[in-house]
Order: sequence, then C-alpha cells, then structure tokens
Amino acid sequence: MQPTPAQTSDNELLAAIARGDEGALASLYDRYRLILFGLILRILHSRPEAEDVLQEVFLQAWQKAADFDETRGRPFTWLVTLARSRAIDRLRSLGSRERVATEAAREVIEEVADAATDAESAQQSEAVRAALNELPEEQRQVLLLAYFEGFTQSEIAKRLSAPLGTVKTRMRSGMIRLRELLGTKMKLMR
Repeated sequence: MQPTPAQTSDNELLAAIARGDEGALASLYDRYRLILFGLILRILHSRPEAEDVLQEVFLQAWQKAADFDETRGRPFTWLVTLARSRAIDRLRSLGSRERVATEAAREVIEEVADAATDAESAQQSEAVRAALNELPEEQRQVLLLAYFEGFTQSEIAKRLSAPLGTVKTRMRSGMIRLRELLGTKMKLMR
C-alpha cells in the first residue's frame, strides 16, 4: 500500500523529487506554500513579487533536490533558506532598479533646474560684477583675491604688503557694502 502524501516524510518527498516525481513536488508545494509565501511576502511587501519568488523557490527545489543533504538539516529548513535567499535577492534587484530609475529622474530634474538657473546665475553674476565695480579699489582688490583667487587673509596681507588687520577691515567693509549693493540690485531684478 502506497503512503498518502500527508504520511510521506519531507525527506522521502525530496528523494522522490530528485528522481523526477512531479507528484512529490506537488505534495511538497501543498505542504509548505502558505508558510513560505508568508515569509517571502514579509520580506518583499508585494504579493505579485512574492508569488514569483515562491515559484522560483519550488523550481530551485525541483532542480536541486538531489543536492539536498539530510545530515545537514531538515527539508523545511532548506526550503526556508531558499525562500529567504531568493526574496532578499529579489529585494536587492528591485532596490537597484528603483535606484537606477530614481537616479535617472533626479538627473532629468537637475538638467531642467540647471537650465532654469543658468539664466538666473548669469543675471546674478552680472549683478555681483557690477556691485564689485562700485566698491573702492582697496575693498574690491581684497575680495577678488580672497573669493575669486582663493588666497587666505594672511596671504593677501603679504601680497599687498599690508597689515593683516587692515586686510580684515577692508574685507569686512567690502562685504557689508557689497551686501547693500546686491540687495538693491536683486530687488530690481525681481
């Protein structure tokens, strides 16, 4: 008398699957599909993705049943490991696809924003140049050296043979005046 699927052990089912018994695979599927589906769904949070991964798990069980070593664990543990690994792989795959899509969208947005700000930047650059030209020569000179040529205040002092305190005062006075001039120009641009 043939044992019923419920009486057949998981080890016996895997041995039968290794021999190509599709009925044994169906029995194993019926026995564990709900538990494995729940596990996969908790990882993926997507029913369609979880259904796909569940099918992949049982396909892998069909293909690798002969490799199962019952001395290393139970068939259920092996199936759970397969399900977890496949679900995590799918999650990573989905994540990288989403990152690629998100990055592409971000690049398009940045290009549009760059195009929009290029015109604004050109106006602002012109306003800064005009305001700098209205500053006294000593203030304009230290600001250009510091902000456009990258010199430190000490380097500017040495270069101009001026005391460090004088350079700091010129920079501070120049920045205050520049802020006033730019505030007026920016209001006019709006």
